[in-house]
Amino acid sequence: METLLIIVHVVVCLFLIGIVLLQHGKGADIGATFGGSSQSLFGTEGPLPLLNKITTLSAVIFMVTSVALAYIASQNSAGSVMSRAVEEKPPVESTVEPQAQTVVPEGSETAPAVAEPPPAPAQQGGETPAQ
Repeated sequence: METLLIIVHVVVCLFLIGIVLLQHGKGADIGATFGGSSQSLFGTEGPLPLLNKITTLSAVIFMVTSVALAYIASQNSAGSVMSRAVEEKPPVESTVEPQAQTVVPEGSETAPAVAEPPPAPAQQGGETPAQ
């Protein structure tokens, strides 16, 4: 049901964008006084009443689907976003380089071997690090 509602919502949204872009602005009537063509396709009043009705209908459908999707999302959620943000603190990343780690082979009961520390990064300019 939710998937169908999302599909209808997206289609109505795209249709609403298209129908609004088809409408002309308030200053577009000035061009008709200087020899603009007549709009006989939509009758004597022009496309205004038809486009207004289509725009109003699609806006109402858009609002209804928006409210329905918000209601469904609120019913499916387990809690507030803010309550989860307080509970789940992000891990603090250390800026200290890791020390040598002990490696214990599986099945071994002897003392663990110490792994070598990672090699130091090479310096630029051909210089060797001082020891």
